[in-house]
Amino acid sequence: MKISASFLSSKNIPSDLVRLNDTDVDYIHVDIMDGKFVQNKTMPFREMRHIYRYTSKRLDVHLMVSDPIKYIPLYAELNTEYITFHVEVDQDIEKALNLIHQYSIKAGLAICPNTKVSELIPYLPYLDMILVMSVEPGKGGQSFIEGTDKKILEVRALLNEYHVQAVINVDGGINDQTRVQCGECDILTAGSYIISSDNFQEKISSLR
Repeated sequence: MKISASFLSSKNIPSDLVRLNDTDVDYIHVDIMDGKFVQNKTMPFREMRHIYRYTSKRLDVHLMVSDPIKYIPLYAELNTEYITFHVEVDQDIEKALNLIHQYSIKAGLAICPNTKVSELIPYLPYLDMILVMSVEPGKGGQSFIEGTDKKILEVRALLNEYHVQAVINVDGGINDQTRVQCGECDILTAGSYIISSDNFQEKISSLR
């Protein structure tokens, strides 16, 4: 199991990024919120662009924004492996996915807890990742939504049916207890479970 660490709940981002860089975590999960698609807002790109000073880990960028095409070129400048945005956006999704690929970056779609998995079908040929939200997007520290395990299985069945090689990432309320409900995923994204602890590596190891 690969692990992506979110610093959304961090009270000292530079320090926590340095600490994460000293672990074997696979990715740094970068949550971007615009105050429109979700209520909260994260720091602007002019600050986020300096993340390379604190970590050399590959980035897993999650755009919780209403206009992903505006943000994709910015985060493509960084050490980014995945850029994911939401299937629920009112925008040309295929165009945005193609734009991500133009930067030789892997493209993903995130799906909210109440969105039907079938919404992903038109875009499956373009996907390298599906991000299953196990909380409502927009705020860290939430509890894992029961029943997400069934949604993960639905996504896996969909990928198998359409012969798509995309990985499944699960994000929200992940800890050493809820991880057992995510056996069919490839990546676990954890935030406060890691960041609020004294030993980042111990928490990361407990999720693998």
